[in-house]
Amino acid sequence: MDEQGTEELQKIEENVSLAIDHLGPLSDVDFGLNRESVEWVDGFIERQRAQSGFDAERADGLVGVLGSFLGACLVAATGGRWHRSGDHGWGVLLPDGSTAFPFTKVRKQFRDGGDEGESIAAFYRVAVDFIATGRMREAREGGRPEDAGRPQEA
Repeated sequence: MDEQGTEELQKIEENVSLAIDHLGPLSDVDFGLNRESVEWVDGFIERQRAQSGFDAERADGLVGVLGSFLGACLVAATGGRWHRSGDHGWGVLLPDGSTAFPFTKVRKQFRDGGDEGESIAAFYRVAVDFIATGRMREAREGGRPEDAGRPQEA
């Protein structure tokens, strides 16, 4: 990895610590890299959106911190790893080879909100429970994950 990538990953790690240090005490959950915390942050985003004068276009700092946190939660839950994708920026490479883009999802929830179907909690659930485990591919292909790529009997 080049020097810029190393510095960017270091910033992501700093953002994760910032999120845990500042949001943990505000929450009513065992705040950390877990599903319960992602659900709390989902609500936090909605509460921010509901504030008078909130402007999603000025939320870049929050997008950076919360996107880093969401990505770290995905890494912790799936065993994935941070990966920089040319045009899409940083994402989490999941065990099935898919990439989840947490910064994009956080930005979409700030911009459009849960009422428009943008939810980091739902994104997390789908990425962890279906995509990373191969269950999404299984449903798409009509078989079990361990059968993927094998000829199916007619």
